[in-house]
Amino acid sequence: MGNTERPRRIVRPTQQGPGAQPGLGAQPASAPANPAPGVVRRELYTPRSGKLMDAVGRLDAGLDQQACRSLAEWVREHYTTAYASTPLGFVARCHLGPPYVDHQLSLLHVIVRHFSAAEPMPEPFSAARMLARSGGYAYIEVYDDGLILPVLDDGTVVRP
Repeated sequence: MGNTERPRRIVRPTQQGPGAQPGLGAQPASAPANPAPGVVRRELYTPRSGKLMDAVGRLDAGLDQQACRSLAEWVREHYTTAYASTPLGFVARCHLGPPYVDHQLSLLHVIVRHFSAAEPMPEPFSAARMLARSGGYAYIEVYDDGLILPVLDDGTVVRP
């Protein structure tokens, strides 16, 4: 007779503490930094703090490379702990003036790049470009699965 051993089921402890919500499927402590495509976590719609909004704004303030890297690391950590997901970066309206209309802030390599109206923006950031140009948002978060979340000046996240 062949081996009929059943596969083992891994049981993880449920999340405990102030972040746990009863009745919701608790995430394991080792949940990935970014959810699977098509899955949007509730935490992503939590308003952004004033401290985070200031930090994201300062990424484009002409900081030296070391200060920019340190600030980007703080922003990445804040997103991971507070919102359970970290964006690739941000797209925002540029205030440098002509010929620039918008800019891309990448958290991965801490790149700030300014674009003129005719210059194409790389994917997946280009999907957020028209929202940034509207001037109605502080910035637009861009995630690796294509999700874009506009953030208002008061930190409110707009549902797509």
